[in-house]
Amino acid sequence: MLFLLSRKRTIPLYIRMAIITLTTDFGEKDHFAGAVKGAIYSELSDIRIVDITHSIAPFHITEAAYIIQNAYKNFPEGSIHIIGVDSELTPETNHIAVKLENHYFICANNGIISLITRDIVPQEMVEINIHNRIITNFTVLDVFVQTACHIARGGTLGVIGKPISEIKPLTGIQPVVNKSQKQIIGNVIYVDNYGNVVSNITRKLFEDIGKGRPFKIEARRTQISKIHKSYSEAINFSLEKHKREEEGKKLAIFNSGDYIELAIYKSNPTTVGSAASLFGLDYRDAITINFED
Repeated sequence: MLFLLSRKRTIPLYIRMAIITLTTDFGEKDHFAGAVKGAIYSELSDIRIVDITHSIAPFHITEAAYIIQNAYKNFPEGSIHIIGVDSELTPETNHIAVKLENHYFICANNGIISLITRDIVPQEMVEINIHNRIITNFTVLDVFVQTACHIARGGTLGVIGKPISEIKPLTGIQPVVNKSQKQIIGNVIYVDNYGNVVSNITRKLFEDIGKGRPFKIEARRTQISKIHKSYSEAINFSLEKHKREEEGKKLAIFNSGDYIELAIYKSNPTTVGSAASLFGLDYRDAITINFED
């Protein structure tokens, strides 16, 4: 075991370097997020804690899945991700710890992780079974923190859980392709801070089905027939500024997660409006792509 020398005490290297991230629907008003951080620091004072977000809509597991899927890959391997959304232990929902691409995820088995594991095979999955050792009605604070700190100390998943081979799928958000391969019917899975609308249609699915054919994206009464590489690509900067079509310019891009996203250029939901408000779109609303022959 490697150690870092300190005047006060000897600190294991894996503790010094460990990162624990937090993704929750706790919000900023209540004590919950602060209490979880305090509990982690009480166990491991030298740990690093990163808030991904505490602003997930309450119990919105699809939103949580989308955010963690796009955030975790930017952290170093060995990072531990606590997901505190719809996390209560029930007869129908257990708690799991999953090792995936050398990252660790601790959450309820409510479908959150299935969005990530759809394309990546987990290295290890366990059902957490330390609940009988802990009296709690706040499982993120107690069970999830204990699990994360155990992993951060170098502990194995087998000590805190029993192996499982399947996890609960996140149902109802998979796009559908018609028999003629001319249409993809997807849904809104996330609306971001700018009011941009993210669909569940990936670049891979679009390219596999489209095969370079002309297309139209339809969402309510909005139609778009081009997907840009970036937001600004939709603007013709060769024109003088007063002649450009900027304000209210609707567009589609493949976003950083490689999902088709509908947007308004430089939108502001509180002033000029956004794709969500101007197109009249919200979670689970249909987004359809029709391909021409």
